[in-house]
Amino acid sequence: MLRKLKKFDYFKPSTLSEALTLLNRCDGQAKILAGGTDLLVGMKEKELSPRYIIDIKAISGLNCINYDPKQGLTIGALTTIRTVESSPLVKKNYPFLSHTAGLLGSVQVRNKATIGGNLCNAAPSAETAPSLLCLDAKVKIASLKGKRVISLEDFFQGPGATALDKEILTEIQLLPCRKKGIYIKHSPRRAMDVAVIGVAVAVTEDKEKGEWEDVRIALGAVAPIPLRAREAEEILTGKKLNFELIKRAAKLAKKTASPIFDVRASGEYRREMVGVLVQRALEHLSGLSKGNLS
Repeated sequence: MLRKLKKFDYFKPSTLSEALTLLNRCDGQAKILAGGTDLLVGMKEKELSPRYIIDIKAISGLNCINYDPKQGLTIGALTTIRTVESSPLVKKNYPFLSHTAGLLGSVQVRNKATIGGNLCNAAPSAETAPSLLCLDAKVKIASLKGKRVISLEDFFQGPGATALDKEILTEIQLLPCRKKGIYIKHSPRRAMDVAVIGVAVAVTEDKEKGEWEDVRIALGAVAPIPLRAREAEEILTGKKLNFELIKRAAKLAKKTASPIFDVRASGEYRREMVGVLVQRALEHLSGLSKGNLS
């Protein structure tokens, strides 16, 4: 059965300045439309009923991927998840981000969904967030007053809430990367289902010492926002990896989680699976396990 949307006014600005002016005039009653894979579903389900829709797809300069060996990678907010997945620049320099993007929804969804929209939706289960947190991502935000850059960690404020204040996310920034990493998504089905638990791990290796000199562990769908497991990171940094140390880190990661109970999984199950997936990821990256990660 077709569901009738509530009436709204639709704008399609051609410049960022025009979009920001409209956003300010709408005084909190507008939603930004990029890929629309979350917004339109929310409107059809009557969860969202914005008075104004500001479609930013016609704004140039927001759909691009650029890489500089000294500066790193920049991804425009309108870049589709499919483009992130398939980009040679991402595959070569940030391979586990490419892999992460390939786990979001179906190919059809990835062809529409944008990386900026995935972050701005601020769902605790946002697929790209844990991997980007492990890569110390920053986001560039534009307002009528100018532009600012903040860490992705500071961008997330709560479920569905971000640091945006009459602002538009324009770009994701990543420094040059020596890290190797992995993202594990746990869900009933590989395609379409959102993550019940998402775990990303990225490490920088000191091959001469046989140690990890830098470790990042990030969790999704197990707290109000995607977050880092800092205590687990700390006990691994500068250490030679073994099974006992990895088990300790996995237990600490479990303590970081504060999951909810919902129709997809209980909080207890989610917390236990954090430990399982973190241990699995660490063993894989350390070479201690060659097993199947699925």
